[in-house]
Amino acid sequence: MFLKKGSKRWLFYWTQMDKRRKTIAVIDGQGGGIGSVIIKRLREAFSEKVEIIALGTNAMATGAMLKAGANKGASGENAIVQTVRVVDLLIGPINILFANSMMGELTPKMSEAIASSPALKCLLPLRVPEVEIIGAPKEPLPHLVDQLVKRIEEVIPI
Repeated sequence: MFLKKGSKRWLFYWTQMDKRRKTIAVIDGQGGGIGSVIIKRLREAFSEKVEIIALGTNAMATGAMLKAGANKGASGENAIVQTVRVVDLLIGPINILFANSMMGELTPKMSEAIASSPALKCLLPLRVPEVEIIGAPKEPLPHLVDQLVKRIEEVIPI
């Protein structure tokens, strides 16, 4: 059903959508260690006020993120390509935008879907071989995750 912007139905639909619980997808690969750290901090900061979806490039990464507190999870190319279309926020290391990163686990189709997603992307500037991000702070992961959580609190007022 197409709702005309400005109509009463559209306004009702829009206000109801704004009240729904926000969904955050955390994307990681290999062992899922970075995603697990992020999810633990998100759970501490937001409790169950947000839905966290663990998207792993493999089952081991997804399993680790589910143990860290994600509401649900999925693994592989198709799961990532389909899910990034419908979430409010995407989180992960910056290399999720680079095709064939994570030792080849992140496919070109995955990186294209992530980059094309309408969701806001909050990416951690972690070191990637052959990529230098000028101006990125050289801080340990826990400090970067703290900064990430502060930014998410600004973006998703709860």
